[in-house]
Amino acid sequence: MSLAGGCQCGAVRFRVEGEPGRASLCHCRMCQKAFAAPYGALVSVRQDQLAWTRGRRARFQSSNKVWRGFCSACGTPLSFEWDAEKIDLAICAFDDPAAVAPAVQLRVGQALPWALDLTALETVEGPAVAAHDASIVSHQHPDHDTAEWPPRDAPPLGELPRSG
Repeated sequence: MSLAGGCQCGAVRFRVEGEPGRASLCHCRMCQKAFAAPYGALVSVRQDQLAWTRGRRARFQSSNKVWRGFCSACGTPLSFEWDAEKIDLAICAFDDPAAVAPAVQLRVGQALPWALDLTALETVEGPAVAAHDASIVSHQHPDHDTAEWPPRDAPPLGELPRSG
């Protein structure tokens, strides 16, 4: 099995060769803040299975036990580094995140109450949403490896659009 992934802007890419380990959802407050989301979705891989194929991740030591890797250009969370032989990678940073399904939840006692039953939320779809989505011009890196990135006609990384 070979799985590739990377950050939203394409500055950092990785590849995992072999079967990944346990995939989990972590509801702890550190993961909530690191992912700016209700939980962190992570999968463990052995360090010898992982190759960083483009760029370098930045790292932040979030506790005395963990370093968190991220892209310094776009901020995408990439890794949870807690062991010399293993590393956890953000599931949604993979090109095909559906291929890595979580099997367990951790620290459910710290979960945001509304995050435990998302099926209870109203679903908003339809022509207006489809029309809006069709109008979007994405500058996000595609979900596959590229020879170079960003494309020559893309806006510079890290610049905010200017208002008139």
